[in-house]
Amino acid sequence: MAEIQSLARGLKILAIMADCENGIGITELADQLGVDKSTASRLVHTLLNNGFVQKARDGRSYTLGPMLVNLSRSVITRMPLRDSAKPFLKKLVEVSGECSHLAIYAQGKALYVDQMESPSTLRVNVEVGQLAPLHCTALGKVMLAFGKYPLPTGLERHTAKTITDLPALEKELETVREKGYAIDDEEFDNDVRCISVPVFDYREKLVGAIGISGPSARLSLKEIQTLAPQIMQIGKQLSDRLKFKRS
Repeated sequence: MAEIQSLARGLKILAIMADCENGIGITELADQLGVDKSTASRLVHTLLNNGFVQKARDGRSYTLGPMLVNLSRSVITRMPLRDSAKPFLKKLVEVSGECSHLAIYAQGKALYVDQMESPSTLRVNVEVGQLAPLHCTALGKVMLAFGKYPLPTGLERHTAKTITDLPALEKELETVREKGYAIDDEEFDNDVRCISVPVFDYREKLVGAIGISGPSARLSLKEIQTLAPQIMQIGKQLSDRLKFKRS
């Protein structure tokens, strides 16, 4: 069946914008779509009027809009992995006292799909639907170490401890594979530490990562080492559940 050309172009615009963190202008969009500027402008403004696109900070380019955030949250809340992981997120909070998180790989980053808050007043929360870099988060390192995903290029520095050298990242990932878990030692956010473990399905394929985050003043490296066996066990229990549900 023949596709609707204008709809196909609109969807392509959304895909292009998903790869442009700082937005993209009409001229560049027209070039990528192979259309004239007036056609590209009409397509973008249709998406803009319906909330799928919004103007970027510079006022001249465009980025993905709030409607896509709402749709993505709706998709996330219906994910089978999210439902299966809930009791294990709760276990992580119980054994650590810290916030627990579940993430999957999306758009070359770690996408947070669920979390459970810590009972502590001082805690590390993230927004479901938030994207985080792979090279400087525990969840992201797990995905790079155990999944068949390409290594990121241009390792952006977020703190003084961020790994920005590719050979150093590759060495770090070898350590993650040897230990079975990954650590973020104030590499993405100052004063925050995290530990994460892989989640596998019945095919032994990585489907996500689960772990905890806490203030570094409370979640010391020594505490992480103490918690690591319990967190690995909880991750294995979730993987076992996913395998059991398939059988």
